Amino acid sequence: MDYNHAFELVKNLEFDTNKQIIKTDREELYIFRPSKISKRFKNYDINKNFQIWLKEEGKEPFRPNHLRVMLDLNLRARSRPDLKREMLLVFDKIFYHNYPESEIKKLSKEHFEHSLNPLEIIANLSQLFIIEQEYCYYKESNYIPPTLFYQGWVRAFIDGYKEVDIMSLSLGNRQPPPKDYTNKENKKGKDFEENLEPLWYLH
Repeated sequence: MDYNHAFELVKNLEFDTNKQIIKTDREELYIFRPSKISKRFKNYDINKNFQIWLKEEGKEPFRPNHLRVMLDLNLRARSRPDLKREMLLVFDKIFYHNYPESEIKKLSKEHFEHSLNPLEIIANLSQLFIIEQEYCYYKESNYIPPTLFYQGWVRAFIDGYKEVDIMSLSLGNRQPPPKDYTNKENKKGKDFEENLEPLWYLH
């Protein structure tokens, strides 16, 4: 889905309604805006709060988190290290607001022995998490753009910065991604540079 279209769907989603983002033969990805939120999220802006849901065939719907995207991409990169650069380019372009379905066509004929969900689900899920970061957490982010926190971890998991259990623990504890994947794009940092080459963070 076009980024601006998806962003408007999130902004204009009415309370207690679902909106399908993508549906495959066995999965459906959709968003939902609850009119009530739990005490755990009492500081959230209810007008900006929205939920991302995934329904897999034969299973109850659940709310995937960032780690699902990271683990899927790490599994793919491990099973096809020859495609690591292409995967980084594809998901960076999604980060830069390119159309997920168009970008993943470059990988559509490739076989990945290990993954969690179809690539179109993971790509659209990644787009939704980027929208969530931009729409909900802009003021409190240490990054400009705020979505760079998320994308830094996407890059780290594809690149295999460290073992997956170490990265997963760091992400689960809300630690920032390794600065080598973000510092030159973060407008709040002293190392910011303009007109960077694609995959500038690879050594």
